[in-house]
Amino acid sequence: MQLTNSYADLPPRFYQRIAPTPVRDPQTLLLNEPLARELGLDPELLAQPDRLAAYFAGNETLPGSQPLALAYAGHQFGGFSPQLGDGRAHLLGELLDRDGARRELQLKGSGRTAFSRGGDGRCALGPAIREFVMSEAMYGLNIATTRSLVVVSTGEPVFRETALPGAVVTRVARSHLRVGTFQYFAVRRDVDALRRLADYAIERLYPELRDGTDRYMALLEAVIAAQLELVMDWMRVGFIHGVMNTDNTTISGETIDFGPCAMMSAYDPKAVFSSIDRMGRYAFGNQPAIIAWNMARLAETLVPLLDDDEDRGLERAQQCIAGVPERLDDAWHTMMARKLGLPDGEAEEDRVLTGALLTRMHSEQLDYTITFDRLTRALAPDPEPTLLAALEPRWVESWRARLAARGVEPARAREAMRRQNPVVIPRNHHVEAVIEYTTRTGDPSRAQALLEVLRDPYTVGAATAEYQDPPEDGDRDYVTFCGT
Repeated sequence: MQLTNSYADLPPRFYQRIAPTPVRDPQTLLLNEPLARELGLDPELLAQPDRLAAYFAGNETLPGSQPLALAYAGHQFGGFSPQLGDGRAHLLGELLDRDGARRELQLKGSGRTAFSRGGDGRCALGPAIREFVMSEAMYGLNIATTRSLVVVSTGEPVFRETALPGAVVTRVARSHLRVGTFQYFAVRRDVDALRRLADYAIERLYPELRDGTDRYMALLEAVIAAQLELVMDWMRVGFIHGVMNTDNTTISGETIDFGPCAMMSAYDPKAVFSSIDRMGRYAFGNQPAIIAWNMARLAETLVPLLDDDEDRGLERAQQCIAGVPERLDDAWHTMMARKLGLPDGEAEEDRVLTGALLTRMHSEQLDYTITFDRLTRALAPDPEPTLLAALEPRWVESWRARLAARGVEPARAREAMRRQNPVVIPRNHHVEAVIEYTTRTGDPSRAQALLEVLRDPYTVGAATAEYQDPPEDGDRDYVTFCGT
């Protein structure tokens, strides 16, 4: 496995060159074998857990690796921090996967850097397992995401409220560029760095834009489109990111940073589980508005590149951002219509239908995943008669009539709905049970069993039913933590 690192070709102010800090006793705990095959990793290496652990704990350097800690800024819960950066992560480099796509490898929990801000640079085992499970679940749900390749236990304690076992997780992404990366140079009025960064982002992520006459506006529009699609996919499956800061918003449109994330059980637009989101800024229903806000922050950074005249550049950025709320509204209603088997195309009747359903689900605290799964199964030739007992009979009649009016046969609607509505999600209580057991015993078997189901979430398999049950308390007392 020979790495390169194109980011290292950028000027030194973009990063710190620093090697990971070795750990005492690295042991391979979880290996993502499907991802390893996609990346074309050497089977001999994968068969040697000790050697694998040494590389992916940072004790040994992979061939060609040039470890870097990336500089970035960011709005955290609305407040701007001009310098954040990789305080516990090292970008090792890039490789080409079996499809010829460039993928970056990054260690998380690999030691202190110039951006640690007093932190220890480490990651506890629990959050590493959460990132591994949740990122692979997102991939199975067909949602753009970073993925986890390896979790290595370190044999060293990490001190949070108590002493916890430590770990290093290897993250794989198309790119680790963030909105906050652009903000880092914008706040310093470093236009040269902004231009270099934008050109780098285009070359790496949107090469079809490189020869355009208005490529920086095209870059902004491409990132907006990618992020809108991403957040609509989150809304489709009930995912709550929990910390949608601009430093956690990628230029590639991938889900990144699975700290206080959670899945919604009972439908509630105000659902929030993060211990640090005390005001509900990043609640489930707020996520579209927040991504619009984050895209406005990206647009601000690109103003000097959009026109030599700052006023004209600002006007162009504002014009681009002005249409985002309407696009989000349209995307939301299109996504909800698809979950009900309705074809694309704006129709007020469809909006009324979905609105009435969500109102009922909220008032009756109906489970988001289970409700849409039952609606999908209700279109089978011989459905269970009680499937839709929790819904208003008049609403069910209206839904069936709407499908007929739009010329959609039940079988075709069911097929389309199954692509939108999973039968299983990474429910919070099952994820927590896996984290607790794996952390306590060092046995990855329960995590692997859950992952086996989550990798095919739209199909009922032999073990699917074990993970479909909603939480007994509706997740009322569930709390997630950042892990830092």
